[in-house]
Amino acid sequence: MGCGNLFFTLVITFSAALITYNIIISANASLKQDFPDPSRKSASSFSLDPVIKMPTALSSSSQRSKKRLFHTAVTASDSIYNTWQCRVMYYWFKKQKNKPDSEMGGFTRILHSGHPDRFMDEIPTFVAQPLPDGMDQGYIVLNRPWAFVQWLQQAKIEEDYILMSEPDHILVKPIPNLSRDGLGAAFPFFYIEPKKYETVLRKFFPEENGPITNIDPIGNSPVIVGKDALKKIAPTWMNVSLAMKKDPEADKSFGWVLEMYAYAVASALHGVGNILYKEFMIQPPWDTAIGKAYIIHYTYGCDYDLQGKLTYGKIGEWRFDKRSYDNIWPPRNLTLPPPGVPESVVTLVKMVNEATGNIPNWGS
Repeated sequence: MGCGNLFFTLVITFSAALITYNIIISANASLKQDFPDPSRKSASSFSLDPVIKMPTALSSSSQRSKKRLFHTAVTASDSIYNTWQCRVMYYWFKKQKNKPDSEMGGFTRILHSGHPDRFMDEIPTFVAQPLPDGMDQGYIVLNRPWAFVQWLQQAKIEEDYILMSEPDHILVKPIPNLSRDGLGAAFPFFYIEPKKYETVLRKFFPEENGPITNIDPIGNSPVIVGKDALKKIAPTWMNVSLAMKKDPEADKSFGWVLEMYAYAVASALHGVGNILYKEFMIQPPWDTAIGKAYIIHYTYGCDYDLQGKLTYGKIGEWRFDKRSYDNIWPPRNLTLPPPGVPESVVTLVKMVNEATGNIPNWGS
C-alpha cells in the first residue's frame, strides 16, 4: 500500500510539473505551432450562416426523447466577490436542473486559486493552478483559459457537451442543449466586432484561415460546445489570450474583453462555428423583459430613482450593482426596486434574495 501511495504521489507531482512547463513554453512559442492545419478545417462548420433565433425544432418529441446532457462549468477565484456569486448561481442551477426540458448534467466550479476553500462541500469544485506569477500582467481573466485546459485534461467529465458559464449568471429556467450539427451555441455580444478589428485579428487569424467573418461575435460564455471540440479549442484559446496580452496593439484594442476575442479566434481556428442565440441570456438594465431567455447576466449596474426611471451612469436612489459587494457579502432581503422598474431587474433581485435566504450560513 505504501509503495502504491508513493507511486501515485510521484505521478501527480510529475503531471503538475509537466503542465506548468507546457504553459510556460507555449506562452513564449510561436502560435503557429499550436494552430490547426487550415487544410483540415471542417468545411461544414462555416457552410451556413449563424441562426439568430431559438431552435423550435429542439422542442419536438423526438428530440426530447434522447437527451444530450451537458456539463456546466464556471471559473472563479476564491474572492468574496466571486464566491457569493457562485453560491447564488449554483443554488439556481440545482433548482432548474431536473425540471422538464432540461438537459443539464453535472456542475463544476473551476477554482483557479490553486488551493481548496471552505465551500468545496457546498459546490462541486475542481482546483486549478493559477498562471505563474506575473504572466497574467494584472489581467486575472487570463487564468480562465488555463484553468479550463487543466480541468479538461485532468477531470473525468461524463457528459459529451460543456456549457461554459460565469458566476454572475442566474438561470431563470432549465436549459436544453442548444448546440447541434457540430456547431456550438453561443450568445452574440454587440461589442465583439471582428470586422472592425480585422487588421489586429489577422495577426492571430491569418488570411489562409478564411474570411474574418469566420470569427463569431462571441466570448467563451455562455457557450454550449462539444467536449471533444473544447479539448482542442482550449489550449489554443490559452495561447491566443497570452499572445494578445503580450501584443500592445491587441491589448489596447480589446482591453477587458481580450480573452473573449481570444476564444472567438480559437473556435474559428479549429473550424468550430456557432449558432448565435440572442435569447440565450438577457443583461439588465438594458434588457427589460425576461422573454424566452435562459440566463440573467447581471454584469451591469442597475440604478433608478424612486419613480422607477433609469439613471445609468449616476448612482440611483435605488441600485443593485454586484460591484457594491466586491469585499462583502450581499445582505439577505435586498430592498426590492421601486414601482416602474422593469421586470428583468425585479426578477433579478427577487432571485438573489431567494438564494441568499435559503443558502445555509450565508455571509459567513
